[in-house]
Amino acid sequence: MGETKLKVMLLRHTPEPEELIAMAAKLCYSPSDIEGLKNKITKKDQKGFIQKLMDMGHLSPIEHSSFTFAIEGISRACSHQLVRHRLASYSQQSQRYVGLTGQTGKDGTLDYIIPPSISSDKALKKIFDDFMKEAHSAYALISKRLNELGYEGEAGNQDARFVLPNACETKIIVTMNARELLHFFRQRCCNRAQWEIHAVADEMLTLVQKVSPTIFSIAGPSCVSGTCAEGAMTCGQIAEVLSKYRILQ
Repeated sequence: MGETKLKVMLLRHTPEPEELIAMAAKLCYSPSDIEGLKNKITKKDQKGFIQKLMDMGHLSPIEHSSFTFAIEGISRACSHQLVRHRLASYSQQSQRYVGLTGQTGKDGTLDYIIPPSISSDKALKKIFDDFMKEAHSAYALISKRLNELGYEGEAGNQDARFVLPNACETKIIVTMNARELLHFFRQRCCNRAQWEIHAVADEMLTLVQKVSPTIFSIAGPSCVSGTCAEGAMTCGQIAEVLSKYRILQ
């Protein structure tokens, strides 16, 4: 149907993430025991201390805080980019164990994502929609025939899914630690990132800034906290990017 909307939720995160990071970092520089460190750390001095860590580039302590997101309304093309971030954990809806013949939209086709460049052009959108209907029909027919041949359940799904396009909607749960999230935002909040994963990254950034504002105070593409990492491939819109991420922050 092509009408699925992006939805990102922060399901869980390390309790008091910045307090934990402050404890881990202070342990590196203090002769105190763990209990003593915990008693010494107050919310008042967490912000300044963590900011100092960030300025020093001492980022290993922030790996102790993690964040778990539920993401739906994205394409398989987007999820393939997402799982390339290897320092993370993923659980994705399976096309092998979850048959898609019954998961259809209002017009009888699969749930799928249409790129804005295509949906904004009436002729292109029709070509796209027609193809998705054909793909769904092929999937349903192959699945039915495989079932008749004795390939039931996932045995049939695993082969029928070969005709499914990258546009098919998927759902995924993602866990990243804070350091990997900073790296993820540097790459995927960039204007040169693909539009769909860029939108996912922006939603994730907004959510984590609410629960851990100090760690993610200058999170975003590389130009937000330094120079553009794209070199000659820069978008040339740094002023606009800085303005956008000040709003997010």
